[in-house]
Amino acid sequence: MAGTAGPSTLRVEEVRRFPNGGVRAGPALYWDILGLYRETLAGIGDAGRVDGIGIDSWAVDYGLLDERGALLGNPVCYRDSRTDGVPAKLAATIPDRELYDITGLQQLPFNTLYQLVSEGDRLTAAATMLLIPDLLNYWLTGSIGAERTNASTTQLYDVRARTWATSLASRAGIPPRLLPPLRDPGTIVGEAPSGVPVIAVGSHDTASAVVAVPASPGTNFAYISSGTWSLAGLELTAPQLSDAALAANFTNEGGVDGTIRFLRNVMGLWVLSETMRTWSASDLPGLLSAAAGSPALAAVVDIDAPEFLPPGDMPERIAAACRATGQRPPSGRAATVRCIVDSLALAHRRTIHEAATLTGRSVDVVHIVGGGARNELLCQSTADACGVPVLAGPVEAAALGNVLVQARALGEDLPDLAAMRALVRETQEIRRYEPRGTADWAAAEARLRG
Repeated sequence: MAGTAGPSTLRVEEVRRFPNGGVRAGPALYWDILGLYRETLAGIGDAGRVDGIGIDSWAVDYGLLDERGALLGNPVCYRDSRTDGVPAKLAATIPDRELYDITGLQQLPFNTLYQLVSEGDRLTAAATMLLIPDLLNYWLTGSIGAERTNASTTQLYDVRARTWATSLASRAGIPPRLLPPLRDPGTIVGEAPSGVPVIAVGSHDTASAVVAVPASPGTNFAYISSGTWSLAGLELTAPQLSDAALAANFTNEGGVDGTIRFLRNVMGLWVLSETMRTWSASDLPGLLSAAAGSPALAAVVDIDAPEFLPPGDMPERIAAACRATGQRPPSGRAATVRCIVDSLALAHRRTIHEAATLTGRSVDVVHIVGGGARNELLCQSTADACGVPVLAGPVEAAALGNVLVQARALGEDLPDLAAMRALVRETQEIRRYEPRGTADWAAAEARLRG
């Protein structure tokens, strides 16, 4: 994406698109990281003259470098099964309550901590661990470091001290030498071969997306960064580390300008995209239109159930989940899509209501940013489920947040998040969805929970 930011100006345009996905090789699921780097270089070339480069990506995955700075194998995809059983094993050494008190992280089986533990003896050959954006930055500039918003997703970061939790790493059997120096968003990392500055942005894509949430001053807002995952929650000034937050499996991730993203990972549109892949279907708008005509809440599933995490036959898994809860499985593609969207909206409702309860805050509006902002059925269903208006957009929130942090680092007058968000409101299309109150979402939740 090539972006432009200035007074009353904020826009991004796509300059190159390329496929990305896990590559199965033998028993493992990898990322084609060299292919991604090749496309990164090509995209920089396609963008032409630029003033800065910033890279954001998904969280938790990493590459290991040896003492010469050479990559020790392709990064493994977080959907790989290698961490099965690792969280329970580690809990015998570091109890969940202690782990949460230090890191504030949601317990997810693919967190970087568990992935590194699963490496075993391979760690003895490694000198440094770099998360995906930091790895690409290193290849561009030769500079080794870790940007904080992404470091905070590893379960190896002390969320209160804002440093690596080196003692925790040692107890888990992870050499602290693997943890590189930390950087704040807006730091100049170095220069690309072309001489263009490479800037550390909110390198976890959700951190960048939250920068571009067009919240108005004084509103009690929740956000959903909607894509493969739905990252749903609130923006706080300090972590929430209560026993109740731990029990509810909420995470405290770092945001730009020292904020805390208090959220829960909801499975997101991954289930829909895998369903489309299973069907070899390409007409998503047509399926969503047909689904909008299907009865709401005819069947719902727990979209966060572990069986929906790995790739596979999602329609059959949905049917099995419905049968397990005494519901009639959806009949036909439109009904299946409606079940997925309703189930996701129900998870949004559950997560936002719990976030508000845990923090003692009210929620007056929900902002949906990212690709899901295009999905009218999802946006309307989320408004209906949550009982508050949904403001949808911008779609390219992560790219816009990335550009805003770069622009500030390069001297643009954007002193804080309020100024950045004001520019987003001024320049981006936002669509409003009012709750309709035509379906009983509480009853659907109760039915799902038995």
